Amino acid sequence: MTDSKPSYSLKQLVLYALKLGATGFGGPVALVGYMFRDLVEKRKWISEGDYKEGLALAQLAPGPLAAQLAIYLGYVDYRILGATLVGIAFVLPSFLMVVALGWAYQAYGGLSWMQAVFYGVGASVIGIIAVSAYKLTNKTLGKNRLLWVVYLILAAFTAITASENIYLILGSGILVWFIENPPFKGQSGKLSGLMSFFVLPVAIKVSTDTSSQNLLKEIFIFFVKAGSFVFGSGLAIVPFLYGGVVTQHHWLNDHQFLDAVAVAMITPGPVVITVGFIGYLVAGFSGACIAALGTFLPCYLFTIIPAPYFKKYGKNPALLSFVNGITAAAVGAITGAVIVLGRKSIVDIQTALLAIVTAGLLWKTKKIPEPLIILVAAIVGLILRFRSP
Repeated sequence: MTDSKPSYSLKQLVLYALKLGATGFGGPVALVGYMFRDLVEKRKWISEGDYKEGLALAQLAPGPLAAQLAIYLGYVDYRILGATLVGIAFVLPSFLMVVALGWAYQAYGGLSWMQAVFYGVGASVIGIIAVSAYKLTNKTLGKNRLLWVVYLILAAFTAITASENIYLILGSGILVWFIENPPFKGQSGKLSGLMSFFVLPVAIKVSTDTSSQNLLKEIFIFFVKAGSFVFGSGLAIVPFLYGGVVTQHHWLNDHQFLDAVAVAMITPGPVVITVGFIGYLVAGFSGACIAALGTFLPCYLFTIIPAPYFKKYGKNPALLSFVNGITAAAVGAITGAVIVLGRKSIVDIQTALLAIVTAGLLWKTKKIPEPLIILVAAIVGLILRFRSP
């Protein structure tokens, strides 16, 4: 964050967040890549240093990665007002879309065409996020061997376990901090409170009575927990949601839950917005609003509360090393998530070709918009499935 007058207005940033929330496909991997490409490289509204700090903070704090990064970037020059407006603008378009799909789902007895669409879209999305992850890796790691080691370890761990481990991510930051700037020089004492902030959600437990007869209260409590104790991308929150929504509360069955995940993948914005669809199926529009509020409120608070400390200590060598380690781990986890998602979406030669063609188009031609590619992939998926015997 800088003290100089920003080269852009808050209105411009909010409109950008609104557009990204309405057209940004590919989940957290692609969305954080779009923000880097558009705000850092093209428009130069945000410095690369602020972006890296935001990505590190977003990975450390619980909640959806892309939404947290958007909130932080809104905070950089326009503080709490900017963080609030950018966060709302980023989430609102996809929220309205999933609520509309939830209405259609209930009104017309399910989305029988959804799996056909997802068949094509899911494969194409893999191509999009693979290219985004590659570019993000090169931009954030450079030639630092230590960061590459951290990156590879987290990528392998995420790919093998299909999960993200906050202890490994925190440990990566501490490892790089200790190696590059040993905390024995008296310069890191003031940072201990800030760094311990990120460990707090892991260490504490929430004990809340969810036996209330008030369904909306139960929905809010559950999704606050989801937003408070799940770290990283939509990939991380899906198993948590399944355990609560299907197994514990029996709000949805397996088929409905899979449809909810598919809805999140074929709509733009953060994958976690599936909570709006789930909430709508459980308790209508009120349920959708409560579920979204419960999920995104913790990530908002866990972003704006430590943000001033990042501004104050952002240039401290110890914190820079810590942030670099966290960033390398975050990008590694994102790359591992690409592999996990790819295993689920690429199921035959046709889907593999779709992913390869998508990646090739984005690699060779920068002028093709991602939403157009997604639309074509959806049509291809419908054609292929309808032609199948």
